[in-house]
Amino acid sequence: MITSPPNLLTVSRILAIPVIVGMFWLDGNIARWATMGLFVAAAVTDYLDGMVARSMGKISNLGRFMDPVADKLLVSSVLMMLVWTDRISGLMILPALVILCREIMVSGLREFLAGIKIGVPVSKLAKWKTGFQMFALGFLIVGTAGPAFFHPLVTTTAIGETLLSIAAVLTIITGYDYLRAGLRHMAEADESAD
Repeated sequence: MITSPPNLLTVSRILAIPVIVGMFWLDGNIARWATMGLFVAAAVTDYLDGMVARSMGKISNLGRFMDPVADKLLVSSVLMMLVWTDRISGLMILPALVILCREIMVSGLREFLAGIKIGVPVSKLAKWKTGFQMFALGFLIVGTAGPAFFHPLVTTTAIGETLLSIAAVLTIITGYDYLRAGLRHMAEADESAD
């Protein structure tokens, strides 16, 4: 079986996850920046594989399955490592938890709806959520190794936490939208089964 370029990009994102996780054990500012660089490269493959698949007209079922799984694995792994290393702590754990719970819920919902032959398209707002989320995680990976800004309250960590909070709000909105649509399809499936 020959894997198409979009699938190779998705596979590369999955293969980068253990390396990114392993890099959290390295000490020093250079390690944080290198981890962020690899994370950004992995996140960019998410954009590229969709763009390449559409331009080549090669949107496969395997790609539609693997792409969201790769995203969820990458985001979940990084969130867990950020909590483990205390780069996300205190009340900021709540936005991280909201994001993780939504990812699990949407995955379960997609799996159920696939069983009744209904696809769940990704909304534009969900794409914005992913963008805020990825930027937030990049800033939080760098954390205290980031540059000093023009004001003591504007730190790399503060920017990351703000973006993560915005992502969490968008996560709730998009999660609710997906759940509402999913419940409607479930009710329709129940009615047609009667």
